[in-house]
Amino acid sequence: MERVRVVIQTTDPITYVGLSSYLQSRPEVSVVERDQADVLVFSTERVGPEALSRLRANAADGGVNGAGLPTVLMTGELDEAPLLTLVESHVVAILPKNSVTGDQLVDCVVAAAAGNGVMPRDVLGTLLRRIKVLQREVLAPNGLSASGLEPREVDVLRLIAEGWGTEEIAKELAYSERTVKNVIFNLTTRLHLRNRAHAVAYALRAGVI
Repeated sequence: MERVRVVIQTTDPITYVGLSSYLQSRPEVSVVERDQADVLVFSTERVGPEALSRLRANAADGGVNGAGLPTVLMTGELDEAPLLTLVESHVVAILPKNSVTGDQLVDCVVAAAAGNGVMPRDVLGTLLRRIKVLQREVLAPNGLSASGLEPREVDVLRLIAEGWGTEEIAKELAYSERTVKNVIFNLTTRLHLRNRAHAVAYALRAGVI
């Protein structure tokens, strides 16, 4: 099995030494520099302003594939942590710093590299509740969904997915062809999508069509 390349960041040097020493001893992973890594392991006693700032910076700094690294977060306190911000910062796993085992950490790192995530049940429940509040109080009143798509964008993408052309979509939705083209252009530009097929795939993954 190919080793998962891990970069370690901590808010204290002693933890860094301990994590580095342990992970280097495991055959599943190798500790590397930031620009070579597949996964980031970030350890902090609490998710305060400094930790959040560093997590955001890591998310903005693309990894080997040009995207923010999937992050395994180890923390001692998570009571009032902004979970949506953590998810936006590519945190895919959260582990209790004071009780996590070495095997659990390595399992999470391997899972993160494979595109999977590991969240404690209580954290996941809290995250889902916050997403519902966001949808109800922020997105819905502004005509948006959690996918970031407007209702008319969803309508257009649904018809594209069914094989309809621009002229047919315009007639079905009582839009001009220019409006349909503008809807597609605006959503692909805003969400950094390459083309219509990519936009349809995005909507399918988001579960809106």
